[in-house]
Amino acid sequence: MIPNEPKITPELVAEHGLKPDEYERILQLIGREPSLTELGIFSAMWNEHCSYKSSRLHLRGLPTKAPWVIQGPGENAGVIDIGDGLAAVFKMESHNHPSYIEPYQGAGTGVGGILRDVFTMGARPIAALNALRFGDPTHPRTRHLVGGVVAGIGGYGNSFGVPTVGGLVGFHTRYDGNCLVNAMAVGLAEADKIFYAKATGVGLPVVYLGSKTGRDGIHGATMASAEFGEGAEEKRPTVQVGDPFAEKLLLEACLEIMEAGCVVAIQDMGAAGLTCSAVEMGAKGDLGIELNLDNVPCREEGMSAYEMMLSESQERMLMVIAPGKEEQAEAIFRKWGLDFAIVGYTTDTLRFVIKHKGEVVADLPIKELGDEAPLYDRPWVETPKKAPIDPATLDITHTVPGILERLIASPDFASKRWIWEQYDHLILNNTVQRPGGDAAVVRVKNGPKGLAMTTDVTPRYCEADPFEGGKQAVAEAWRNLVAVGARPLALTDNLNFGNPEKPEIMGQLVGCLKGISEAARALDFPVVSGNVSLYNETFGRAILPTPTIGGIGVLDDVAASVGIAFEDSGETILLVGETKGWLGQSAFLSEILDREEGAPPPVDLAAERRNGDFVRGLIKDGLVAAVHDVSDGGLLVAVAEMALASGIGATLTAPPAGMVPVAWWFGEDQARYIITCASGKGAILKRAEAAGVPLTKIGVTGGDRLNLPGERPIMVDALRERHEAWLPIYMGAGLM
Repeated sequence: MIPNEPKITPELVAEHGLKPDEYERILQLIGREPSLTELGIFSAMWNEHCSYKSSRLHLRGLPTKAPWVIQGPGENAGVIDIGDGLAAVFKMESHNHPSYIEPYQGAGTGVGGILRDVFTMGARPIAALNALRFGDPTHPRTRHLVGGVVAGIGGYGNSFGVPTVGGLVGFHTRYDGNCLVNAMAVGLAEADKIFYAKATGVGLPVVYLGSKTGRDGIHGATMASAEFGEGAEEKRPTVQVGDPFAEKLLLEACLEIMEAGCVVAIQDMGAAGLTCSAVEMGAKGDLGIELNLDNVPCREEGMSAYEMMLSESQERMLMVIAPGKEEQAEAIFRKWGLDFAIVGYTTDTLRFVIKHKGEVVADLPIKELGDEAPLYDRPWVETPKKAPIDPATLDITHTVPGILERLIASPDFASKRWIWEQYDHLILNNTVQRPGGDAAVVRVKNGPKGLAMTTDVTPRYCEADPFEGGKQAVAEAWRNLVAVGARPLALTDNLNFGNPEKPEIMGQLVGCLKGISEAARALDFPVVSGNVSLYNETFGRAILPTPTIGGIGVLDDVAASVGIAFEDSGETILLVGETKGWLGQSAFLSEILDREEGAPPPVDLAAERRNGDFVRGLIKDGLVAAVHDVSDGGLLVAVAEMALASGIGATLTAPPAGMVPVAWWFGEDQARYIITCASGKGAILKRAEAAGVPLTKIGVTGGDRLNLPGERPIMVDALRERHEAWLPIYMGAGLM
């Protein structure tokens, strides 16, 4: 036993998030009682956040390969070939628990962590996105969380110098005690110069790079793998503190050291810090790692081995340096004002050995730390199917204009301009489509090529029917990319769920993964990276199942991309896709009738593929002026958003005979788009008929109002006032 260390007791084991049977597994694996540092290492490597012990059995079913996929899941980020010798590198990851405890630092370090995942691969970040979920606006903590999270995202991304170009924001009472902050980053690299975490070569120096190590973030990964309850505020010390300016220096130093040919392997110090980065580098290369913690640069006095190994201080990297390159590498990092310290060497022992002050404080089998992590086939039950909603049975006293006005001003649909104007979405001067549309578009270098990117999910669908909800999340992300003219290539996911030890929650995860898999296969939209965030519960109340999808697509020429705004008066408005008036789990049902009931809309993946390919072909051939996918809120909300984006009104045709008007205007049938064209309607109709695509003329643009047959007109300016007012008023109230 190491001097002055506490005795390993069942209580101490439990404090480290390890169950009794998992601790017994550790004893069998190493044949003795672990030291405190070793217990901390197992706690870090075997928690849910790092080991995926409840999900990885089911993650194996995801489609991850395609001819354009260079690197799928298993590395810091996914990599896809976008042509011309270039690759897009991207991933999405959660920082939910830290953001609830300390919203500014939690969200900011979430952005910092995902940026490091991208530039660790040798890519220069070109864009950031996010997906945010908050509780009911009337909850006493919601306003504080919104303000802190938005400020944290803007503060880090703006200072680092990457444009935040897109995202989503939603509100629901089920997130009252557990907000979601999912951060996504996209970078560019040369396709033949991707860097990986796999260490090679024996006796090579393991080098610590970047900022100094402090006590912030200790047990951050373990905390992220636990439910919230009493004392959540006391966990504030486990939230990391970020420095975006240091991260910018780290980016430039890393890219320079890579260009100089100094790097054999590289891993950022994210969750579980030095522990996880060192173990992954060694285990992937079938090598051992020996560390001497006396050489770790620390910013606090008297740090123990335990604290150094579990610290999640930000802006740090671990590298294996090529033979003879130590001096050159150090000179580069010193030039950028960053720490550079040789803290260990690779070995041929397959052991993870840690020394501190002349003592061996840990000596563990390195591969087993990951390979022998628990793998659970947890019991799960399928979510009971719900019956469709028959629109004819609904007692509707609201007028169609009144419904639209309420929806467009509600928290989920109200303009998020107050949020995204706090983000610098134009820095680097390559943003072509800014926030507010279906997908962001960013020019690749000097063009003409561009990347489209989006994040999307509809949690209420996923709760009602996880399989269809998972399909729909992928299909909508795919549609968003198509709507700007991009060819969808790949996706990253962020799977946010409650406690997997509850069979009904595990059933949600399993169902959503099956839906994601089926949609990704049908749409040739492979999953190349992602993150799983479980135990998103407070006092036993789980969040809505929220499998956020981040999609990436490519445009050959950004000049051909289109937006959602009506371009001119006199344009024909056409609806692509079939409308049955599906109201189950719709925004209309939830917001207007206060009912979250019924089955969500089914997703016909063949129709999604057919209709999307048709629309993308029209955009490519310059036959359409504006495009918007029809999703949350239905047809009339989509038309209103197009009018609001342009200031141009529209006159719409009556619903088909026999259809309940609210079902036509607010039904959420899938695989639909609204397109406008100034001329060439005949050619579009012929193409639709040849492709078997349902196409309906629903109106014409013009004027300053939305005119619906038999209804009072809706003034576009008045609708804009409602749309723009809610969020600034809500947040302003918190500043009085």
